[in-house]
Amino acid sequence: MTKEVLLDADIREPLFEYLETYYGKVRFLEEKVTGKARADVVMVLPDRLCGIEIKSDADTYTRLAAQVRNYDRYYDENYLVVGSTHALHAAEHVPEYWGIISVELIRGRVDFYRVREAGQNPKVRLENKMSLLWKTEFAHILAINKLPKYAQKSKRFIAEKLMAKIPAEILNEQISEELFERDYTIYD
Repeated sequence: MTKEVLLDADIREPLFEYLETYYGKVRFLEEKVTGKARADVVMVLPDRLCGIEIKSDADTYTRLAAQVRNYDRYYDENYLVVGSTHALHAAEHVPEYWGIISVELIRGRVDFYRVREAGQNPKVRLENKMSLLWKTEFAHILAINKLPKYAQKSKRFIAEKLMAKIPAEILNEQISEELFERDYTIYD
């Protein structure tokens, strides 16, 4: 009897359902540019962002080291979701603060097992997280904090002003709220 190989496309929707059940309020952003990499999934939670890299049974770890470096600059927590063929050796490929979730097909159903919970990423940079926002989202954060509009200024300038004037804990929540409310029918 041959074992059925799970591909990325087989994993995503069941993974989203699993994570929604586990965390409650979440939003998923797929294929998000993250530095010089592309995050498979960014999970937005009310107070943090989680990067999720999926390595199906058909994938290799060839690009993972570079992906880890990029994810670490942007996300408060990170998870490696691996097919069962990778589960035994996944921890060798990511830092100890990365979470690991194993996925396998059991009796025709995609099933998940938390090998390791994600810890706080010590390398995340708030200014990188802010670069994920659109200018309209910056404008809303400025408005709710009663700060000047800085209409003709760059996103980088606005991010620096926000980081100087708003405590990081509050700003993290406001970043998450903007990403929860993002409307992809309009482009910035």
